[in-house]
Amino acid sequence: MAVYTQLDASDIKSFLSRYDIGGLESFKGITEGVSNTNYLVETTQGKFILTLFEKHFKLEELPYFVALMDWWAQRGISCPEPIRMTDGGALSALKERPALLVSFLEGEGVRKITPEHLMQLGALAAQMHISGMEFPYSRANGLSLLAWESMIDMISERADEITPGLKKRISNEYNYLSEHWPQDLPGGPIHADLFPDNVFFTKAFGKSPKLSGVIDLYFSCHDFWAYDLAICVNAWCFDERHRFVPERVQALMQSYNDARPMTQEEEASFPLLLRGAALRFLLTRSYDRLNPVLGADITPKDPLEYVAKLEFFQNYTP
Repeated sequence: MAVYTQLDASDIKSFLSRYDIGGLESFKGITEGVSNTNYLVETTQGKFILTLFEKHFKLEELPYFVALMDWWAQRGISCPEPIRMTDGGALSALKERPALLVSFLEGEGVRKITPEHLMQLGALAAQMHISGMEFPYSRANGLSLLAWESMIDMISERADEITPGLKKRISNEYNYLSEHWPQDLPGGPIHADLFPDNVFFTKAFGKSPKLSGVIDLYFSCHDFWAYDLAICVNAWCFDERHRFVPERVQALMQSYNDARPMTQEEEASFPLLLRGAALRFLLTRSYDRLNPVLGADITPKDPLEYVAKLEFFQNYTP
């Protein structure tokens, strides 16, 4: 989440007039994240999240996200649900950008990660994958192997501004992955961005944290289920000094496999998928670092974190 497009009270009041959810009480931009403009909106009937889709999303892709949120919610996955306007539609427009209002999810992202969080995350990921098997729509992963070459072209000449030698490191890794990337692994709808700030937990006093749901489904797409898990390992299984934490991986994989055992082909390909996930986030974070959006209220992500993770997985044997 982020704020690229600034809104005022009159903008939001005008937008809310299309809904039957009460009058505006307050609103606040959400600066975490990197992709869309997001506001927390509170009305006399409750809290909601307003998302404006910025230029890197194609208009024809957006119904996929609405349908997938509805699909997962109807099958027991706790996620934001699209709010319908009085005319029955979900997608609208605001400030010349596609807009979507969704329900507010209680809880918050994780700051101090424990294996218990990973056990619940693994069960959630398996449930999302299994329940999505019959989902009737498909969206290609615009940030997977086929997109990496063009992204590398956009950053390669300046990559060494981030850290010396990064251009060569990225080129060598892409060449290796493109030659060895797996084919025909089991797949379907994946979240593709299950980071600790996108998985919410609640914690009552004296009780263990309980997973309350998952947010920010706007990278969701059709891809390998094991690739979704590889993203989770990259995002959750290192400490604040980027040191690998085996206990977290063990908890994640045990919980996932209890619900949906991985195939031998998935297990054999997993080390490569871990490298691919590390490269994906290294590329997007490097691009964002080199191409800041003027006037945007956004919390930047550090690409060097994924330099360290990629280096680790290049030498990792599960």
